[in-house]
Amino acid sequence: MMSITDILYNGSMSRWQSDAQQRLAQAALTLYLERGFERTTVAEIAAHVGLTERTFFRHFSDKREVLFGSSNQLQALVVSAIMQAHKSATPIQAVAVGLEVLGELFAPRLEWSRQRQAVINQTPELQARELTKFNSLAHGIAEALQQRGINEFTASLSAEIGIVIFRAVFERYINPSNQKSWTHLLEESLEQVKTIMAGLNNRLPDVVGAKRRR
Repeated sequence: MMSITDILYNGSMSRWQSDAQQRLAQAALTLYLERGFERTTVAEIAAHVGLTERTFFRHFSDKREVLFGSSNQLQALVVSAIMQAHKSATPIQAVAVGLEVLGELFAPRLEWSRQRQAVINQTPELQARELTKFNSLAHGIAEALQQRGINEFTASLSAEIGIVIFRAVFERYINPSNQKSWTHLLEESLEQVKTIMAGLNNRLPDVVGAKRRR
């Protein structure tokens, strides 16, 4: 299975391939918070750390990718974990395995994640970009489940549920008042989903029957 170390530091999947890239990313985030994403230019980001626009574009395709450039690596990590989940795992259990490994990814970058999300929440363009990334992740998860032998409908539904859980856990995790680990929050969310689904299972025949009798 692809490890956290593989994702963060090795080869073309390195998160921080150079000191320049890290400095540019931090400068960009600082300026986005101070001035707003839309009012910050690439030239200003580069100048903030004494580099050139050309250097910026060697590391990022545009100023949005400072915030989203690691999405492909995150997806690769989740998909790899899902594929390595025990063969007896249900679709949701396999998705949970994929989400659990993200705790080790986010833990050392908690403050970055908080600041990054603050910028996204203030910018409609970035919110749309984030939705696109979530859709891509859902597609990747669904494909991984299908490769495990799950039918397309179940795989897609499980992937969408996984995205809802991911977003809920992430929102709680980056909350400054949170004291719980990523794994703890994930387990709580999974238990809540189980409770919700159990309630649906018990009441659905009555609900459907009542609708038909109208």
